Amino acid sequence: MSKNNPDYDYLIIGQGVAGTSLAWHLLDAGKKIQIAGDSNLPSSSKVAAGIFNPLTGKKLVKTWLADELFPYASAFYRHLESRLDTPFFYLASIFRPFRSIEEQNTYLARTADPAILPYVEQQQTKDFRDYVDAAYGGLEVIQSGWIDLPVLLDSSRNYFIENGLYAEERFHAADLNIQEENVIWKNRTFGKVIFCQGFMAHENAFFNWLPFTPVKGQILEIATEKALKADIINQGIFILPLTEFRARVGATYSWDPLDWEPTAEATAELEEKLKLIFKIPYRIESATAGIRPSVKDRRPLVGIHPEYNNVAIFNGLGTKGVTLAPYFANEFVQHLENGKELNPLVNINRYFSLYFR
Repeated sequence: MSKNNPDYDYLIIGQGVAGTSLAWHLLDAGKKIQIAGDSNLPSSSKVAAGIFNPLTGKKLVKTWLADELFPYASAFYRHLESRLDTPFFYLASIFRPFRSIEEQNTYLARTADPAILPYVEQQQTKDFRDYVDAAYGGLEVIQSGWIDLPVLLDSSRNYFIENGLYAEERFHAADLNIQEENVIWKNRTFGKVIFCQGFMAHENAFFNWLPFTPVKGQILEIATEKALKADIINQGIFILPLTEFRARVGATYSWDPLDWEPTAEATAELEEKLKLIFKIPYRIESATAGIRPSVKDRRPLVGIHPEYNNVAIFNGLGTKGVTLAPYFANEFVQHLENGKELNPLVNINRYFSLYFR
């Protein structure tokens, strides 16, 4: 093929939630793509609980861009469920037990804010006191839930494989030949390469200058003999029911060492917090750890390399990847194909000074 007529429009490196979301949006835009992924590599998307929560933190702060992110993500995942004929999108309220009367008063006052009001259940009828310590009651957050990320990723990969869009192999930068107009990889030409490697971006010479601040997190899977409601509990940690008698519990935050191994110390930390709110016996079934691709300013890293106009990145989704990925995948495709300006808070040009210094 000539350099102005590549074999493919885009090469996507990585098939986590970022690469998968971007792939679907490029396909919907009519683009010819190839995804390079290694399913044996560790991935934060495989470990993450996949919870989406519009109100976070001790101060009950509305998630950045929640009014735009959440409706878009909901529509995207529902459409993809239908397309793949596979369920992985689950709406579930998040019950936040009050720690004290003072916290109860503070939170209830916060819910008077018109920006917060749509995300709080006003006619709360659910009772969790049979297994949650909620002596002061609690707040029920709505428009929340979780994505079963392993199911989403596996079913998407199966589709990509069946349609000749996916190459199962370890990516090596030495195999990539960046030319003036195109990119050559494995004797095929591509209009652009987009790196969606999560934490692995720290090994990528094109983008390792970006200010990633990766954070390790650990999650437990527990079993109980008492049935759990489908709703998520959140007070210092989350309890995410997978079935009536199984749940995920998490998560920790640590910076040293940054590896993929669960530790006894992190398990003990989670158990200590769990026992403060969980009133029934349980047993630990497993522990898993991952490294979140977080960023210094807590905003995604999206855009074109400062020197190579056919090299791009879609990364840095951090702890809120399940809502950030669909929305900004769409924004990035609109930027790449139609010239729409990227949100300056996510565009990597905000960090170009780090590259040229």
